[in-house]
Amino acid sequence: MQTVTVSGKGQVVIPVQIRRRLGIAPGCQLNFHLEGQVIHVEMKRQVVPSKIEDGFGMLVCKKPGKRRLADFDVALAMREAANGRP
Repeated sequence: MQTVTVSGKGQVVIPVQIRRRLGIAPGCQLNFHLEGQVIHVEMKRQVVPSKIEDGFGMLVCKKPGKRRLADFDVALAMREAANGRP
């Protein structure tokens, strides 16, 4: 058993051995249950780590000619996609 210290904000650091064994990473959600004087923690949702390569090909330009990154209006593309326009 390892002992950790609670911060002024009520935060604790989960020991690295436990994080690795359970696959706890930034963004994971944990459920807390209190049973008497015992706190039970269980994984609610595990986040699958992604790599930058996973996003390759997400932005596709169907207009002819060379395009620069500055030419893309991501907010406009998202609005058009939500409205069913290409």
